[in-house]
Amino acid sequence: MHTPVGDITVFEEDGAIVSLDWGWVPHQEPAPVLERAREQLEAYFDGALTSFDLVVAPAGTAYRRAVWQALCEIPYGETRTYVDIARKAGGSPRSVGQANGRNPIPLIIPCHRVVAVSHIGGYSGGDGLPTKRWLLELENPNRTLL
Repeated sequence: MHTPVGDITVFEEDGAIVSLDWGWVPHQEPAPVLERAREQLEAYFDGALTSFDLVVAPAGTAYRRAVWQALCEIPYGETRTYVDIARKAGGSPRSVGQANGRNPIPLIIPCHRVVAVSHIGGYSGGDGLPTKRWLLELENPNRTLL
């Protein structure tokens, strides 16, 4: 689908979202979960959806899945630091950053909501930090970004 942050493709297996990639796949078999994902992503980008209601099944280690679950608990329009997520999921801020970078379902698992203590942190999706800033501003236009 075309989005304000570039083209994205959502992938599913057995009725669950398993991946969201930047870029365009020319042909995909239709599936109900993909249609729901498209509808919810469109509503998110329109500012009308603050919480995704999709079945996700990201492949990863138990630790990475714990980090990704902690990311899903960050409320829309808010951020948490790598330190905050490490306290919740275990590990260190560095290991949280590594798990964040391996998030296979960005946007839906909101890794863009994680920032460093003293700066915005990194982002590997879309165009990198401009994409992260755009997403954070979409969710909270009144917030002063780092």
